[in-house]
Amino acid sequence: MKNRSITFKLFMITVLFFAFFYMMIILSQLLLFNNFYENHKLNKVEQRLKKFATDYSRKDWSSSQLTREMLKFMTSNRSQLAIMDIDGKMMVDDPYHMVVKQDDGQKILVSLSLFMTLYGDEFRAANIQKGDRITLLGDIEQRGKENAGVLYPEKIFLSKSKAIGQYEGEVSSRLSGIVTDIEMPYFKIWNQRQGLLMLALSETFPLSGELKKRLNNMETQELPWFESWSGTNNVIILQPVLKNNGDMEILFSVTSIQEIGDANDALREFFIYLGIGGFFLILILSLFFSKIVTKPLIALNQMAKRMLNFDFSAVSPIRQNDELGSLSGSMLEMSQKLDKALSDLKEANAKLQEDIEQKQKLEVLQQSFFANASHELKTPLSIVKSFAEGLQDGVNVNKREHYTSVIIEEAGKMEMLIKDMLDLARLESGTIELRKRMFLLSERVEKVADKLVYLLKEKELEIIVVPVNEQQVLADPEWIEQVIVNLIMNAIRHAEEGSVITIEIHSDTSTILYVDNIGEGIPEDQLDLIWDRFYRGEPSRSRKTGGTGLGLSIAQQILEMHGFDYAAENLQNGVRFIIHFSN
Repeated sequence: MKNRSITFKLFMITVLFFAFFYMMIILSQLLLFNNFYENHKLNKVEQRLKKFATDYSRKDWSSSQLTREMLKFMTSNRSQLAIMDIDGKMMVDDPYHMVVKQDDGQKILVSLSLFMTLYGDEFRAANIQKGDRITLLGDIEQRGKENAGVLYPEKIFLSKSKAIGQYEGEVSSRLSGIVTDIEMPYFKIWNQRQGLLMLALSETFPLSGELKKRLNNMETQELPWFESWSGTNNVIILQPVLKNNGDMEILFSVTSIQEIGDANDALREFFIYLGIGGFFLILILSLFFSKIVTKPLIALNQMAKRMLNFDFSAVSPIRQNDELGSLSGSMLEMSQKLDKALSDLKEANAKLQEDIEQKQKLEVLQQSFFANASHELKTPLSIVKSFAEGLQDGVNVNKREHYTSVIIEEAGKMEMLIKDMLDLARLESGTIELRKRMFLLSERVEKVADKLVYLLKEKELEIIVVPVNEQQVLADPEWIEQVIVNLIMNAIRHAEEGSVITIEIHSDTSTILYVDNIGEGIPEDQLDLIWDRFYRGEPSRSRKTGGTGLGLSIAQQILEMHGFDYAAENLQNGVRFIIHFSN
């Protein structure tokens, strides 16, 4: 309950703090931002206009350079600019204009600002270039300059069938000629308000006496102007400039402040929705903040409870550079040591249990091995003993040779059993080092078949070797030969008399050895048992088929040392052994 109380108090304090701060921001935005932004924009334009006036009065700009500077000012400040005298006469031509040379050689300047405001898309699509011949309709303002005057076009004919603009009423002026110069704004910086500059000039001039007096005193003037055609609020800035020759000119700038009011009106409505969302955000942030503050205390309490239950797996430190962080670090270190001690104890117990089970398994294997070995040795030893006693008692002379041959045969069987037991012990010890090299399995199979020719004749058996696309294998040839011997011996023992033992060798991405015989199959539930020591398929463990019962176990150990896969399966009329060799 105490932790909840701390969390709740911090939550409420945080909510009040954030809500107060958020309301201050919204109220400041709604009440002060409009005036602030308007003053900021106008002050910025006024400062840049004064700098332009200083440069204009001191630098001797050419007509083209003055036009570029005016365009730069209008683009960077998003304002319109004209240079006038005190009586309202334009001192600098429209920065966006064409110069047309008439057939009589006279040139006339064509103002484009207002025309492009009305027909900008059509005019740009016409793509008028220097050298084009055009016809213009409009009003001409005569000036005492090199040009015949300034034409304010209302309609431009590009050809007999193509024209731009509209003209109603009587024709004031009509002229034709070749375009010798054209100054067009880039499409990205064109301001549709440039044509409205002319309207502002017409409504502002002539100036009142009081306004002229202030301008003559070199005072910058700001005049509000509402443009009824587009319904926008603007500010006209009049910046007096004193030229080097003593003449005074006026920089006439028109700056729109309508977008500021529109944006602020939209913001007022937007802040209603933002306030609702902000309130929920404050609740979330406050809850998050209060959780952060109380989280270390709750974490320490939970850490202690887990340690009481001997659970050290989920203990984690509190990453703070204070007393709580130090305490959590000490608890973490203690839990890690306790956890390590318990883990070591569990591992020791598990290892002890594993060792006990392994020891019991080894004892069972040893008992089974000794029982099987004793069983396998008991019969030949009994036979040898009984026949040796017969010789000792003086059997008939005619039977002595038979007794002697039986003793020798049984001794050979015991020798073979002991040899197999020793080989199996060597393989299981893991001390044998393989001497691998490349060789053909078919050569080893034929070599083994030659050695077993007499055993084959006894049962009238035949071995057929079938290599298919055979490739060399990498293995220890001597030990693989022992595997082949054991598999063929096993096939001979369990093959029907007069049958064929087929040995196939197939090579592709790997080499597979098949050893097939014809005879009695192995029960399906015993296929995995044939590799065990002393396994015999006959339930009575009869010795009539011969062998020591260790041949397949030895083959298994050799193949596993090489890492080769092996298996046995029943055929329709026999048994097949399969070995996979890696090429």
